[in-house]
Amino acid sequence: MDTGKSALGLDGNLAAALGYPVGIIAIICLVMEKENRFVKFHALQSILLHVAFIVVAIVVWILGFILLIAGAAASAATNSGAAGGLVGMLFGLIWLVVIIAYIAGLIMAAVKAYGGVEFKLPIIGNIASNFANK
Repeated sequence: MDTGKSALGLDGNLAAALGYPVGIIAIICLVMEKENRFVKFHALQSILLHVAFIVVAIVVWILGFILLIAGAAASAATNSGAAGGLVGMLFGLIWLVVIIAYIAGLIMAAVKAYGGVEFKLPIIGNIASNFANK
């Protein structure tokens, strides 16, 4: 696919790929890009991926805080620290899965964008596509 040039003067596929690991490039491309639909799509998808990660991170931290309180209450009730340790490991595992999914999504989308493919991530890909077509 011919991705053309971006408003930054970079090749379209390079600008789209750089927008994933460096979010500020995606923001600049989204604001400046008027004609290159490919770059506009990937810029918005990148921004939505970063925002989704922040939202999920906040939810996981709130869940972790609730689990921490529940684990502390269970430990106090049974006079055993095992429940608190289990809750901490569960929170760590959930956080690890979120981080790995975020990084894997960034890498996969950047590689696909550099290859000139309009790769849609689940849910946010359709939102970005609808916006880029306007």
